[in-house]
Order: sequence, then C-alpha cells, then structure tokens
Amino acid sequence: MARAYGVVTDKRAVPFRWTFYIGKDGKILKVDRKVKAATDGATAAATLKALGVEAAK
Repeated sequence: MARAYGVVTDKRAVPFRWTFYIGKDGKILKVDRKVKAATDGATAAATLKALGVEAAK
C-alpha cells in the first residue's frame, strides 16, 4: 500500500511522512507532504475542517 501511495520507492527504503486525507468515497481529498510530528494533530484538525469533513459524534 505504501508503494501504491508513493511514500516508499525503490530509491528510498524509508517511507516519507505524509498525511493523506481520504473521503468517504475513497478518493484522496488532499495530501500533506510537509508533516511535522509536533504540530500535525492541530494541522490535521484544521485541514479536515477546511475540507468540510464532519467531526465525530
């Protein structure tokens, strides 16, 4: 799966740290390739809100 999403390649054995936002229909809504572990939680929450994804109930 990592190869299918392009985070692992033949030239790079260590996967890239990317965040994929995937809609209910299975389509990729956005890919964030500039992930920073220290702030990604807040970034992900803001991105989901901007994409119009409903919060869990």
